[in-house]
Amino acid sequence: MEASRVTTSQAVPAPLGQVLSDYVTLTKPKVQLLLLLTTITTMYVAGDPSVALVAVTVLGGFLSAGGAGAFNHWYDRDIDAAMGRTSGRPVPSGRISPRAALIYAFALQIASFAILWAAVNLLAAVLALLGFIWYALVYTVWLKRRSPQNIVIGGAAGAVPPLVGWAAVTGSVAPNALYLFAIVFYWTPPHFWALSLLMKDEYARVGVPMMPVVHGESETRRQIVLYTLLLTFLTLLPVVFGFFGAIYAVIAAGLGAAFIVLAFRLQRRADRASALRTYLFSLAYLAVLFAAMVLDARL
Repeated sequence: MEASRVTTSQAVPAPLGQVLSDYVTLTKPKVQLLLLLTTITTMYVAGDPSVALVAVTVLGGFLSAGGAGAFNHWYDRDIDAAMGRTSGRPVPSGRISPRAALIYAFALQIASFAILWAAVNLLAAVLALLGFIWYALVYTVWLKRRSPQNIVIGGAAGAVPPLVGWAAVTGSVAPNALYLFAIVFYWTPPHFWALSLLMKDEYARVGVPMMPVVHGESETRRQIVLYTLLLTFLTLLPVVFGFFGAIYAVIAAGLGAAFIVLAFRLQRRADRASALRTYLFSLAYLAVLFAAMVLDARL
């Protein structure tokens, strides 16, 4: 009789809202917000795009970056499972299978390429595809687990959105667009290294050779200072060459000065509060800097 009470457990399907939320999470939407902002602002610096063109470019960019994010979730599921910060993500938690995540990643990129090619232009589609490939293969597969320079070289993927935005409006990539690419490229290391100082122990536990794990926190803070100085200089070059005017120059100089102060303070104090403050400021820094570009171009 006791045996009659034994029932086999059956998997209960997850609520639709949870499933949708998990698939959105795979696209790393919080990371995408800043990338899409650089796309939109670049488009208004490059010309006078229609709302429809901006919308479809943003959609294509979101799908491409989302595909790269989903690929990263799939590939890093083993180390994500070992870190408290990421163990609850959809793939390591088992809510989404690795196979489904990988198919989703490529489906998003295919959709991105098709939409951008059909509704924008081939160059924008190809640039978005290159960003996907760089993030997925160069950063995630090749560099992330092998080199402390992972975020320096791999960060080029995050600098592609301004190129996509420029190409969407003009059909080309002018030297001006390369300035914007370079600004995001050199912004990425001090931004991410500030975060890596906060996550050092978790990265060390799973064997990811981030800068503070391999070269120590002191060297990481020194590199943040050096890259912040270089970034500030780089942001003022467009003014020297006449690409932007006084409005941008004042805002860029002010932002750069504040970033430098925070970087030196982080080096001097060497505490978590300073690292967090520097990281959060870096997010606002890039957003305000690109907004200043639009303001300068429109006035």
